[in-house]
Amino acid sequence: MISAERLLSAIAELAAIGGRPDGGVDRVAGGEADRAGRLWVQERMREAGLRAEIDGTGNVIGTPSGAPPWLLLGSHTDTVPAGGRLDGAYGVVAALEVARSLRHPRLAAADFADEEGVVGTGGLTGSTALCSSPRRADFGAYLELHIEQGPRLETAGLDLGVVTGIVGIDHHEVRFTGAANHAGTTPMAMRRDAGAAAGRLLSGLPGLLAGVDPEMVGNIGDVRLEPGAPNVVPGLARLVVELRALDPGSLVRARAALGVIAEGAAAEFGCSVGINSLAAVAPSPMDPGLVAAVEAACAATGRGHRRLVSGAGHDAGVMARHLPAAMLFVPSRGGVSHNPEEQTADEHLVLGAQVLLASALFWLGSMENPSL
Repeated sequence: MISAERLLSAIAELAAIGGRPDGGVDRVAGGEADRAGRLWVQERMREAGLRAEIDGTGNVIGTPSGAPPWLLLGSHTDTVPAGGRLDGAYGVVAALEVARSLRHPRLAAADFADEEGVVGTGGLTGSTALCSSPRRADFGAYLELHIEQGPRLETAGLDLGVVTGIVGIDHHEVRFTGAANHAGTTPMAMRRDAGAAAGRLLSGLPGLLAGVDPEMVGNIGDVRLEPGAPNVVPGLARLVVELRALDPGSLVRARAALGVIAEGAAAEFGCSVGINSLAAVAPSPMDPGLVAAVEAACAATGRGHRRLVSGAGHDAGVMARHLPAAMLFVPSRGGVSHNPEEQTADEHLVLGAQVLLASALFWLGSMENPSL
């Protein structure tokens, strides 16, 4: 069984590595605190009876005494700057606690390197490297426990979330080209205002998303106007549009709708427009069998739970493209994450680890008895 005292003590101990006075954590990938955190994880893995090694990418992998394929539990311990103490780290500590509690010969644990990608790598570095290496064949399935990083579970008064998939993410650059001119002497009707066209797209995005797929989300968080002076009509506007959805078809339809709105905005303000795809991450559905096992483990607790889609990227998304994977969420207080105010009740932290253990036992039992 899970030791609540040991789990919570380990979370606090890891949070002290790179800890900030405001309660947050600075453990950015590649930094001194990140390296210290990985050495801490390596030692805890050894205490749990695992053979623990840090590979060339920085992954800390703890393997059991039995023969593969192994069930892998894990997450990451790197943070964003001024991050919270639970994002990723909770899943690693819970994996260690399950491994220590079960001491099962087919249960492995991982602390993946550079999940956040804040050092310019794009993130998910460690899990991607593992899945590109021959070591991938050692693992038969993957389970990850994480805080939700959003408000849905808390708002609904639920204790657990069973992740059915991780959204795909598309980034598109939209460029409106007009004509720079003196803002004091150019009549409004005679302007070719790229900034005004960009504003029309900004205001139209929520309606675009609702019309394509009410469950998808999008954002325009990068807007640049040139020449960027208060007394010059913008001759160029560049926006980066991010689209997120689990359904690949929704991403395709949203891109088409984006083109329609952008063309209309350009025509309204006498501009031309071009759209380029910058990056795309494919959606990652979780394995139906493992999802059902996690859901059964949630139901056995008698606590409120629901299925939901993860709007944030996780190592589980990478793993799911190569082997059966599933994910479990516990609530985030106020929906806050990537922030020193990130918090989850101790009760939920312990509950999540207990459900992770029960889910692991189901998979391990099914491997020993395939008829289950």
